[in-house]
Amino acid sequence: MTVATSFARRAFGSNDAVPTFHAIMAGMHRIDVIVFPGFQLLDAAGPLSVFEVAESFRPGSYRWRVAAPQAGAVAASAGIRWQAQGLPRPGRFDTLLLAGGDGVDQVIAQPKLLRWLQRAAAGRVRVASVCSGSLWLAAAGLLDGRRATTHWCRTPQFARDHPQVQLQPERIHVRDGRFWTSAGISAGIDLALALVAHDHGEMLARQVAQQLVVYYRRPGGQSQFSQMAQLQRGEGRFATLLDEVRSQLAQRHGVAELAERARMSPRHFARAFVAETGSTPARAVERLRAEAARTALASGTASVQAVARQCGYANPETMRRSFVRLFGLPPSAVRRL
Repeated sequence: MTVATSFARRAFGSNDAVPTFHAIMAGMHRIDVIVFPGFQLLDAAGPLSVFEVAESFRPGSYRWRVAAPQAGAVAASAGIRWQAQGLPRPGRFDTLLLAGGDGVDQVIAQPKLLRWLQRAAAGRVRVASVCSGSLWLAAAGLLDGRRATTHWCRTPQFARDHPQVQLQPERIHVRDGRFWTSAGISAGIDLALALVAHDHGEMLARQVAQQLVVYYRRPGGQSQFSQMAQLQRGEGRFATLLDEVRSQLAQRHGVAELAERARMSPRHFARAFVAETGSTPARAVERLRAEAARTALASGTASVQAVARQCGYANPETMRRSFVRLFGLPPSAVRRL
């Protein structure tokens, strides 16, 4: 049975959206995956594959359907068309999962869709987004005052347009109450595994990850994939400041010190920095230190202790934790590569 056939056979429609008593007792969870013209295919297919495998291991765990602002064939950014039902009414699902993709910019420009999302997300329903789908949640005001993440290339836009959201650009996925957001594209799989673990325990989530041949908990954060592009470019508002940090890694570079050198208040500096680079100042400094340390260790000319000291780490253990978080490898492993 193909994945697409499996989706179709297990999908639920308006006539059977109310679960049976047996399904309720088994903990069956109804999921609506929302797509739109120009959605990213993997944003939807990745999580659906997770729920499909979880359902195969534990029948009665999940049922799902794909919905869109207009029912019918919806073209993904890759040109492939998915059949989708119309947008669901509140109460017909337990989890609402929004895909992302380039088409999200057209979605958030439509007040009608923002109002629908506000109604659909009311009550106790769980709401999740993949990639730039979090922009839809933010535009509807649902993430105000909450922690969230998005695709690394969308972080400047997100930070600029939604300063009231506590953006955490390094995270693979973030949960804040009943709202879950994830980083770019394949991170939807990480998010779906976390949802399965929340619903049915880590054992099932680990089984699903093993079946899909993916990490159950991916090492490192999103920055290992973004390559901190904004920090590497030679122009930009904070280019000179970042060059100074690179040349003086052993010195202290806290927000207060950096803000003073930028001649800005710490609060304004922190917000402007995220909007410009897609990273918090602390994470940017950490990344610059880690990149310099990785290069030094790869050359093999200095000890781990010496590299940690030269790059501004308090001790080798602090550097080790940073490497594992950013690269998924300890410094000792870098030395062996």
